[in-house]
Amino acid sequence: ARARPTKQASNSNRHAHTHFHPTVTMVFTKVVKNKAYFKRFQVKYRRRREGKTDYYARIRMIRQDKNKYMSPKYRFVVRLTSSQCICAVVRADTNGDKTMVAAYSSELAKRYGLKGGLKNYAAAYATGLLCARRLLASVGLADAYSGVEEVTGEINESEGYDGKTYYVPEVDEEKRPFRCVLDVGLAATTKGCRIWGALKGASDGGLDIPHSPKQFPGYDKESKSYDASAHRDLIFGANIAANMARLQEENEEAYRAMFSDYIRNGINSENLEEMYEAVHAAIRANPARAEAKPAVAHDKKYQNRAKCNLKQRKNRVAQKKRAQWAKLARAAAAAAGSDGEESD
Repeated sequence: ARARPTKQASNSNRHAHTHFHPTVTMVFTKVVKNKAYFKRFQVKYRRRREGKTDYYARIRMIRQDKNKYMSPKYRFVVRLTSSQCICAVVRADTNGDKTMVAAYSSELAKRYGLKGGLKNYAAAYATGLLCARRLLASVGLADAYSGVEEVTGEINESEGYDGKTYYVPEVDEEKRPFRCVLDVGLAATTKGCRIWGALKGASDGGLDIPHSPKQFPGYDKESKSYDASAHRDLIFGANIAANMARLQEENEEAYRAMFSDYIRNGINSENLEEMYEAVHAAIRANPARAEAKPAVAHDKKYQNRAKCNLKQRKNRVAQKKRAQWAKLARAAAAAAGSDGEESD
């Protein structure tokens, strides 16, 4: 057996090696995204990769009961862009979503007398009202479910003959109301946002959309009470009228810059509510889509040449080859003639 070194020898060896370099050890790091990870990686849907669709919410909106096979489930879709409000009633299909009707706030200015503001709360309400009336007219329920003629801001809720709760003022004895579920996309459903204005407009228009007043303007979370009059003020643009009156007194220049469309069309803080009442009445009178404009006949003098078939294309190539050969032959004959003259 090897002899064990004494304490004195070990101390001498320690002093002999004055420059001691400790060994550097690397920390082991596990590679998470290895070959096995990428072999099992499943690519997400295109609209999820683009950040356009929340499939977690979508599947819950379009999933239908098994005993209601092939019965469509309708969604009331609300989208707010930088320039207008868009409302549509859509159903899911195996080949993609099918839009039944759609309404744009730009239509309010073109056909229904809205003089300014296409993306505020009042415009969102009017767009939802237009979408609801247009849909019910297309499915034959416009007379059975006329909605709310006089806007009060109250919640439309009634009990049907089958004991179920429907979110319409009154349930018809023969036909059930047209039910939709609200589809807000990726928008934040904060309290008092314009999405609820479009929802309220569709509900007052006669659509059955399940909802509660907890996110509506005028709802007090502490007392759990709902002030319908505060909601009505927003529907008729009372906040816009108050801002117009305040700004007109404080800064005339800023008032003319901010409300130039209203001023150009003779709208002020006093007659703003009357304008929205007229818009609602015009929507109920004729919610149908505008007729498509006839196609404009173009001058046939400037038309593209018709495409050639295969035989014509081959003939064209052969003509080009013969022309090129003839050109080369003429050049060769001219060169031969010049050489003969030089030799003479």
